[in-house]
Amino acid sequence: AADKMSNEKSEEELEAVTEAVEVEVVESTPTADLKLTPEELLALQEKAAKADEHWERILRMTAEHENFKKRSIRDRDEAVRYANERFVGNLLPVMDSFTMAVAATESSMEPDVKALKVGVNMILSQFQNVLKEMGVEELDAIGGDFDPTWQEAMSHQESAEVADGKVLQQLRKGYKLKDRLIRPASVVVAKSPSADTDGGAGPDATETEDAE
Repeated sequence: AADKMSNEKSEEELEAVTEAVEVEVVESTPTADLKLTPEELLALQEKAAKADEHWERILRMTAEHENFKKRSIRDRDEAVRYANERFVGNLLPVMDSFTMAVAATESSMEPDVKALKVGVNMILSQFQNVLKEMGVEELDAIGGDFDPTWQEAMSHQESAEVADGKVLQQLRKGYKLKDRLIRPASVVVAKSPSADTDGGAGPDATETEDAE
């Protein structure tokens, strides 16, 4: 309440000061100053015309700016909404190939397995090309060092043939889009055999022979 009364008082004081200044200006302005020569009147008219011209230009620029903002928002929304249009268009030939392959198997009582295999490989090649054009790359981890950045270890398995920390088996390929990981490769990581793996039955066998 105190703040409200203070604000009201400040507004009243401001109005009073403004009125006093206006009165002082009016009273201090001599009447002779209001008389303009034809040249001064013409100059004022020219300035007024220029002011009108500038004001119209500002209005046009403001309207153009608002239209640009609306158009940008509309274009952005459409770009987000139809972002996958090109990708879908590239997938349609793959879908057509699948449809033809299914139709070929249904049109014959005994489908040609060899021809079907060729068709499936062709479809796989088409799909891989589509992903490659979109910037998708396979992550082949077989035989390399285990890298948790691009791979996911599903298990560890002892191996005498593959060095410790190497990828022993790839269960599922990984993929990345340019430099961003889409799916890590699922792998089995090799580890060194434990010390008692090879000679676990040795002492028992020796004792049995001695007993005989």
